[in-house]
Amino acid sequence: MSAEPRLAAQFWVQAYLARLRLAHIPAYVVSHGDDTAGAVMVKSNTLDGQARLFQRGFDPASGSRCWDLLAEGGEGDIDGTIARQRAVDPDLWVIEVEDRKGRHLLDEPGLD
Repeated sequence: MSAEPRLAAQFWVQAYLARLRLAHIPAYVVSHGDDTAGAVMVKSNTLDGQARLFQRGFDPASGSRCWDLLAEGGEGDIDGTIARQRAVDPDLWVIEVEDRKGRHLLDEPGLD
């Protein structure tokens, strides 16, 4: 059984940012991880002091990649979670998406 080919992290991040721009949703690279193999986290900031943090996961039932909600709550708490993750994994990418409606597009096809 061969492993599924992985998309380079930098390429995925650039494609994601382009998709967000097309939807007029502001997003920023907060932490630039490893270009090839860095993991990616997405912080969804609703600009009201609240945020959600997503990480890429694996669904064993379907065998596909998915986005899992890692944490949600006050923005300061989410930033603390990100800081702890970055301390363990310096190759981690962190993308911050700012949208009052909480849109992040991670549930759209092609972004898994």
